[in-house]
Amino acid sequence: MRIRVSCCCCPSSKPYSQRYHRRGSNERRSADDVFIIGNASVPVKPRAHPHFVTITRSFNSLGEFLYRNLERRLAQHVRDFISRTYGIELPKIVIEQPPKVEFGEYALPLAFELAKKLRKAPRKIAEEMVNGMGPIAGFDKLELAGTGYLNARLTRGELAAALAADENPPAEIPSGKILVEHSSINPNKAAHVGHLRNAILGDTFVRLLKFAGREVDIQNYIDNTGAQVADVVVGFLNIENKSQAEIEQLARQPRFDYYCWDLYARVSQWYAQDKQKLQVRHRALHAIEEGGNETAAIADLIAVAVLRRHLETMDRLDIEYDFLPRESEILHLHFWDAAFTKLKEGGVIFFESEGKNKGCWVMRRAGTSKSETGENGAKSAERAGQDQVAEEDQKVIVRSNGTVGYVGKDIAYHMWKFGLLGRDFGYRKFYRYPKGRDCWISTAVGALDHPHFGNVAEIYNVIDARQSEAQNTVIEALRGLGYSQQADHYTHFSYEMVALTPRCAAELGYQLSDEDKNRVYVEVSGRKGFGVKADDLLDRLIASAKNEVDSRHPQVAEAERTTIASQIAVGALRYFMLKFTKSSVIAFDFKDALSFEGETGPYAQYAAVRAANIFRKGGVDLDEFSRTPAGQLSAAELARNLAGEAGNEIWELWLAASKTSYIVDQCVATTEPAYLAKHAFQLAQLFNAFYHRHPILTEADEDRKKFLLATVAVFRRELTRVLAVMGISVPAVM
Repeated sequence: MRIRVSCCCCPSSKPYSQRYHRRGSNERRSADDVFIIGNASVPVKPRAHPHFVTITRSFNSLGEFLYRNLERRLAQHVRDFISRTYGIELPKIVIEQPPKVEFGEYALPLAFELAKKLRKAPRKIAEEMVNGMGPIAGFDKLELAGTGYLNARLTRGELAAALAADENPPAEIPSGKILVEHSSINPNKAAHVGHLRNAILGDTFVRLLKFAGREVDIQNYIDNTGAQVADVVVGFLNIENKSQAEIEQLARQPRFDYYCWDLYARVSQWYAQDKQKLQVRHRALHAIEEGGNETAAIADLIAVAVLRRHLETMDRLDIEYDFLPRESEILHLHFWDAAFTKLKEGGVIFFESEGKNKGCWVMRRAGTSKSETGENGAKSAERAGQDQVAEEDQKVIVRSNGTVGYVGKDIAYHMWKFGLLGRDFGYRKFYRYPKGRDCWISTAVGALDHPHFGNVAEIYNVIDARQSEAQNTVIEALRGLGYSQQADHYTHFSYEMVALTPRCAAELGYQLSDEDKNRVYVEVSGRKGFGVKADDLLDRLIASAKNEVDSRHPQVAEAERTTIASQIAVGALRYFMLKFTKSSVIAFDFKDALSFEGETGPYAQYAAVRAANIFRKGGVDLDEFSRTPAGQLSAAELARNLAGEAGNEIWELWLAASKTSYIVDQCVATTEPAYLAKHAFQLAQLFNAFYHRHPILTEADEDRKKFLLATVAVFRRELTRVLAVMGISVPAVM
């Protein structure tokens, strides 16, 4: 069952801030301001090392007081009251977050929605709710606000105690395994910056799902029989006139993928000189698909060598895979044949005997409507009794020359994913990661003892937005075969492209026209050889970070400085790719990504390092502080320190730190990791403000000092946890 959280606007024409509180011009509504609380599944936070303050517990289940659970409890109490009092059933309750914590932690605009149904003023309904709902565990009180808002205030000490204890209530995890497919780089040249966005989005989504307690298979689909691989084969055989032995020798070189990058661009130029040369590509492509010949052997040699380089590149970013299904096995193990039979028998595809698609097997394009006749008003014999599909609404699945298009093979692959095909791959170990984990690859005949892949409950495909039509076609093919439930659990996790700022392109040595220099961004093109190779980008980021680390910490050993520089560089890159919403085109820029200020990875990392430095400078061992009575605070003590106007600023930090699982839920439900990046940045901002306002180590009141240290410890734990879900580690120093 896929988790869904719907967002909606308030029923009234004016937002909460205008009806109750006018923000200053520099205040913005955060991405998690408005939610509908429905029947979303409850994720479970993994256990962490006890780097936090021990709290004296005075009630039975602290886990019941976590922010997310409190919100759901509030929603349920409201739902029950409305049903009991007004006889109205509300499956979803809109809950907003007030613009400032002094107004409470939750705000409900429900009275405005009910006003029409009950024929009462919103304020009157809100008054009845305040007076009639009674006490709610974990909540201090409910208040009437403005013309009908209902504000809910938490019992601060209880939530703070639950957060510091790091306890979660038992959660019901949806059954079934989830398959996330990401990266899926054509194995014909080096990975580039656009591939990095895909891989980082996919890897982060995997981490989000695992944080939420789900079982996840990570797959990287390898199109080793497609046109891109065929083009590199053509380059070696027809431009460079290399033998198979010579190609094999080149493939052993450290960066063979770079060689193929340049060759691929040369092949594109070679085709452009004479369009007839494209026939060479067609012959190579057909030979590769057929298999069992020298051309196919060379293609496999190239694809395997480049694939190993891709895995090495992604490993630098701590991105790993479980299984690498290859297109060659989909063909040679007759996956497509099995799918083809089912598609024909189910009437999903049909043979076209006329028009531009004559001789092809086609299906209706996703999103087109059915009609009785095509443009010419006639039906071909092969489609007697079927709905006519206009030529422009046809999607070619099998070409007239008998070769299967990308979408056809993808339909077969997704039937396998859901366990609907009745066939399976052979499996063998292909790559072992430094941590000891094995990555498996498909093969015709494989090991008898292997993990079980496929037959999953849900699918998420991280594929760029330009492939939306192809993805929708696969979904419609599943529906056409009667697999509606599987189609409903098939999500195209789409995203936009990555380009370069003109400054970044110039720094990389590309010659730009005056027109390009004035553009917001410059598009990359693998066929033209214009782009940023992933390894070059990482090398450049690490070198820049290393210069900064060397200047700040010359006393640290060289090896450690290199490690720290790598952590900063990877953090910068991953954060930069994640902070933009998926629908945004990214214009990559070195200077912006590596900045220690603003909304960047290093800014968030530095906040976590600063928090650890407080304990180090104070001579306080964080683990020891957590275990001994010196680090113990009761809920009452926490409440005293968080009370009133003076406590609001620190309470805002505690409240934000309590939302980790809440934000993870949002990211999973919307397939939008950008919310997590925003949360990390807001946490870091709040902590830095706290750090500058409170002299923690020089605080004379020991009880107050313990509370301030507890605040630092909880913040650091939660920010470190959030960054880890983003694939970002915290360096020892910065």
